Amino acid sequence: MTKLNAFARQPSTYDFASPIQFKFSIVKMPLINFFCTSVNLPGISITPPEQSTSLKDIPIPGDKVVFADLNLTFMVDEKYENYRQLQDWITGKGFPKEHAQFRNYAKSNADLFPTTADVGYSTEVGKVSKPMQDIGFLYSDAELTFTTSKNNPTVRAKFTDLFPTSLSGLNYTTQATDVEYLSCDATFQYGIYELETI
Repeated sequence: MTKLNAFARQPSTYDFASPIQFKFSIVKMPLINFFCTSVNLPGISITPPEQSTSLKDIPIPGDKVVFADLNLTFMVDEKYENYRQLQDWITGKGFPKEHAQFRNYAKSNADLFPTTADVGYSTEVGKVSKPMQDIGFLYSDAELTFTTSKNNPTVRAKFTDLFPTSLSGLNYTTQATDVEYLSCDATFQYGIYELETI
């Protein structure tokens, strides 16, 4: 219910949100969580349809929400484990070299998604032990938690059915005057995200 009294409409919190008070975690990629340096809370939009008239078209409220991409920047560790973890995720679902990459990636993630241990592959024609492929291993859930100035969690964005769409390359140079450690960017899409108060 809208409060008309101006005194009743004053905010209860006077502190501003800080862009450095956050924690990001992806269930499938614990090695990236620690090295994450920046991440965005994606925007949302609705493209309103228009009602045609003989004069000006009239915009009307739409009903299909579009979520922007999730962009992540992380530092690459010395053994490249976090970089390879994300690269394996992309090549596992895209299998650029051979079809077995998809199957092998499914088996390597059987600890996270036990139903993917048997992917129904058989070398004999017409023999499939599992007619439907469980593709749960292609997705992951993620959380972006915002904290107060005292590092207490306050709001959490929960992403469902997250998967990577791009991973940037790494640039090397001998011309640098100071050590700038490698970092890379990754882009993710997802089903939906929701904000919840902690």
